[in-house]
Amino acid sequence: MAHEFFLDGVRQVYRVAGQGPLCVAHAGGPGLDAAYLRAPALEQRFTVVYPDPVGTGDSGVPEGGYTIATYVRFLAALVAHLGDGPVHLLGHSHGGFVAQTYALAHPERVAGLILYSTSPEAGPEFWAEASAGLAAYPARHPGVPEAAGVPEAFQRALAATDDDTLSASFAAALPVYFADFWTRRAEFASWQAAVRMAAGPATSQDPVPFDVRHRLGEITAPTVVITGRHDFMCGPAYAARLAGGIPGARLHILEESGHFGHLEQPSAFAAAAAEVLEPASR
Repeated sequence: MAHEFFLDGVRQVYRVAGQGPLCVAHAGGPGLDAAYLRAPALEQRFTVVYPDPVGTGDSGVPEGGYTIATYVRFLAALVAHLGDGPVHLLGHSHGGFVAQTYALAHPERVAGLILYSTSPEAGPEFWAEASAGLAAYPARHPGVPEAAGVPEAFQRALAATDDDTLSASFAAALPVYFADFWTRRAEFASWQAAVRMAAGPATSQDPVPFDVRHRLGEITAPTVVITGRHDFMCGPAYAARLAGGIPGARLHILEESGHFGHLEQPSAFAAAAAEVLEPASR
């Protein structure tokens, strides 16, 4: 069942599933709605709130563009809408940029922080490494003819200007985000076909590259950092930078996952995320 509220006349839609402490899960992209992030194993440990970020899914279109500041403003409104107490916050990929920024701006509203396949920065080095990983992908799967088309599909997604073209191209590029998509393709096929991406958010750019490395020490919430060993974009090196900079943060590397550990290793992912509920040894 979908829930909604309005901020400055813009509809914010969210869905709730599970049981336990409240956890708001912010999707990535930017441009992905929340459906891809559904994690039933996580819902056994948390009451998970899945907002469709503005401009995606059933949420409305904001004025002023799709900057991280825009997402943080709507996230703050959602947390306030949910009640007076602090919430646990999960941010995946670009959603992790939003989560880090929110935690720095509103520390009193964050009971715990789950930074999932994300990074403390996204400058030229970050994108150069991601591009190199993408270009190397076909060679990692020489026996899979479809793997050769993944880099081209990714480039088509970057150039797309409408939702349908973007969604189809991104779906074709999704295998690069997995540790080994091809041996489990039947398992992930329906999920892959259902992924939707909105061109408006996906083609928007913040005026300066995201970078909070110098502020990680200010994050006070109990924090768990999770990534997949085979994540070509936000892999172990970036996770280590997060965990090393945030006081008391716990680092978990999912050995058989890429960017979507909640699909590839759901039980291990949920167990790692739930460590945010345990007392930290600082």
